[in-house]
Amino acid sequence: MPAPLANHLLASLPATEWGRFSPLLEPVELPLGKVLYESGATMGHVYFPTTAIVSLLYVMEDGASAEIAVVGNEGVVGIALFMGGETTPSRAVVQSAGQGYRLRAAVIKDEFNRSGPVMHLLLRYTQALITQMAQTAVCNRHHSLDQQLCRWLLLSLDRLKGSELMMTQELIANMLGVRREGVTEAALKLARMGLIRYARGHITVLDRAALEARVCECYAVVKKEYDRLLPHRLAE
Repeated sequence: MPAPLANHLLASLPATEWGRFSPLLEPVELPLGKVLYESGATMGHVYFPTTAIVSLLYVMEDGASAEIAVVGNEGVVGIALFMGGETTPSRAVVQSAGQGYRLRAAVIKDEFNRSGPVMHLLLRYTQALITQMAQTAVCNRHHSLDQQLCRWLLLSLDRLKGSELMMTQELIANMLGVRREGVTEAALKLARMGLIRYARGHITVLDRAALEARVCECYAVVKKEYDRLLPHRLAE
């Protein structure tokens, strides 16, 4: 199990606040497909991923879904708890298996209400997350599917070690809110260009520089905002 400080948000806490947090963090396994919270459900914990990636999805009445953001070792899942909402209309699902830590709802709310360094850090993170959500909406409306796939791959890689993702095309299609055939076509296009290799649920990025050259500006906008608001990431 990776140490809690593998999560950049936790690693950014001042020593005093970290001293209060650390004994209360519970290690958790986050297997692929695990639902951390459902739309409208009351949240009992916030989650700090270390090696897992969690997808925040909006789910329609007919069951169709689309990803609005991803959270990995840079952040926290469950911002509605400390923002005062208690619930959210989105669903949080583990899209890449791994580990993380969770903290009880009462603890994170108490820390936030102290109006100290924890509150300011969480508010900066929330601003970065809102930027990712807004940019995702713009990207899904205005950019090609292969560019969206590039953005999704790069955001996922930024939250993992290595260059390989375990992800089926069906799951990617659900994340991007498109048909599976569209993902197949986009993935084959990137594979023919030598950017990725895809086989049996494994996506390996072969040429990250070329992927970054291919992606739309949405990836850079999101990354720049995270780096600006959460400077600890620059040192990683």
